[in-house]
Amino acid sequence: MIKVVRGNPTPEELAAAVAVVQARAAAASAVSSGAPLPPEQWSDPGRIARSGSLRPGPRAWARTYWPA
Repeated sequence: MIKVVRGNPTPEELAAAVAVVQARAAAASAVSSGAPLPPEQWSDPGRIARSGSLRPGPRAWARTYWPA
């Protein structure tokens, strides 16, 4: 449920905000459901940031390399 606390958004603005929230929720559920990623997302640097796998330690430098 979304509640407008301040302001008076137009129906178009409210629809845009709801669309963004739904898209983010769908993306989060696809990642957590274990669905395979499309190849174009394999090297996405944002993916490693979400996984929490950035830890210092031996060979940590190797996990920071992102081919272009």
